[in-house]
Amino acid sequence: MTAMVAAVITLSAGFAVNLAQLYNVRSSLRQALDSAVTSTARDITTGKIKTEDARDWVERFLKANGDPTFMSGDRLVLDRLTIDKARNTIEVAGYVDVDIYFPLFGLSKQRRVTNVSAAIYADKDIEVAMMLDVTGSMGAIRTTDKIGDLKMAAENAVKTMLQYQDPKNPRVRVALVPYASGVNVGDLADSIYAERSSKSDLPPAADDPVIGGKKGSTELPAFGKYVSMVNSAFPREDNCATERKDKNGSADFTDDSPDTIRINKQNKKYYALVNRDDNLSGSGMNKCPDAKIVPMTADQDVLLESIGKFKASGYTAGAIAVQWTYYMLSPKWRNTIKNAGLGNGPANHDKRKVSKVAILMTDGQFNTAFAGVSSGFNRQDSKTRQNAESICKNMKDDGIEIYTIGFDLNNRDMSREEREAAKGVLKNCATADSSAIKHYFEASTGEELDAAFREIIANTERLALTQ
Repeated sequence: MTAMVAAVITLSAGFAVNLAQLYNVRSSLRQALDSAVTSTARDITTGKIKTEDARDWVERFLKANGDPTFMSGDRLVLDRLTIDKARNTIEVAGYVDVDIYFPLFGLSKQRRVTNVSAAIYADKDIEVAMMLDVTGSMGAIRTTDKIGDLKMAAENAVKTMLQYQDPKNPRVRVALVPYASGVNVGDLADSIYAERSSKSDLPPAADDPVIGGKKGSTELPAFGKYVSMVNSAFPREDNCATERKDKNGSADFTDDSPDTIRINKQNKKYYALVNRDDNLSGSGMNKCPDAKIVPMTADQDVLLESIGKFKASGYTAGAIAVQWTYYMLSPKWRNTIKNAGLGNGPANHDKRKVSKVAILMTDGQFNTAFAGVSSGFNRQDSKTRQNAESICKNMKDDGIEIYTIGFDLNNRDMSREEREAAKGVLKNCATADSSAIKHYFEASTGEELDAAFREIIANTERLALTQ
């Protein structure tokens, strides 16, 4: 009896050990296949490799990273790799022949363990518009060089997004919107008009303004003021823009093209050009950034050159910057951008073919607004926050994914109320978090700012295991 019991116990123990061994191998095999297929799908997505190279890359990954307990002797075999270009999936099946510890009843010493893994790869085009704070508070203070930290993080972000691309057929394009008291729109200045405070500011020839005039005309009527085109009758060398105004003189939150024809309060037609408010003096803290907007491009050198010119100066007109970030992603502005010789402009909204992403970064509270403000434009904290959140809502309604970054918001130069207000507008603007992806970031150091950009970029190419 003792011998029989001992034999049963031994067989049971051996069987249990075999089951545990096979379970561990199966689990390790699944992890190896998951990692290999996810890595390969990501490389296809970013353009690092082509779909026809997928099998070779999966095998390389398995050999380089597989569990040595079952990889010895090349026992892990990639049995099948299938790419479904209609569904953008890559599926792999593999097996391992395992020498079991306790062969029982004269059966084979080997067992074959199989497993399958799959992942989605993306072939969408990606458009990213980065709104970057170059206001006075970004200057070097104490031991911190915040503008230097921003340059480093933004440069790394551009390089990461544009690597591995075919320059003749890029999948990823990037736009830059540096901002302070306004936005320097550069060669898009023909879409801007410079407001004048009264008719007496104009020459006699402008007494009969051209209704809805375009470039080359002397005046445009709008909102009870006579105005002049930038680079026309009253040139503004800084090419700065503030908000676009509706017929009541309040901020306009749409992404309408500058070619859109509107009706003002006097029932006269005018083009929906963007304002350069007459309260923007263009000097001191109330001046335009030297760095210009860069519309969508895959030209890394152009983007890096712009970032290299960032200098810290000016107030924080955050809503104006959010507005121009919207324009840089809006297909309504495509013809305006193309006509200015600044590339092909944004693609149409189509979630199946293109992902549109906005990254909104600031180091402080939005505090400057001009539209609907008669004076004191620099202490319009509530108005500019509300304006920004209204524009963000329209962006999200158009399918634009918004990430926000608060940089050094916990510094001692801000009151608690200012700090909470700054964080509040960023949280409200950001797209709602998913289970795996967050959209609002805080960074206290240059390294953390760089890490936030990197995580956001990784999320734009996010993958999901499908099996």
